[in-house]
Amino acid sequence: MKRTWILTGLAALVIAGGWAYAGPQKAGTPVAEAVEASTRFTIDNMTCATCPIAVRKAMMRVEGVKSADIDYAARTAEVVYDPSETTPEAIAAASTNVGYPASFASR
Repeated sequence: MKRTWILTGLAALVIAGGWAYAGPQKAGTPVAEAVEASTRFTIDNMTCATCPIAVRKAMMRVEGVKSADIDYAARTAEVVYDPSETTPEAIAAASTNVGYPASFASR
């Protein structure tokens, strides 16, 4: 019986602590929104089904890249990134540096 009360008390503390931590948001409090951009790259030198893995790894290592979707058949990459942290040029350079030259259409 004593054990049940202890576990119930601990659970209540955890729940109360979560409420205190999360707390209500004040109206009008500015919230920073994530800014994302997307660029399509043309990738050269992809000759086998494992080449997209190397391209994706290289692009994902660039700070600010959120996702890289490589299409082997079309020889393209669709990359979503934070423009405040990186540029399309830096992403293309990462792919080029591992042997798969990347180019993109400037917008």
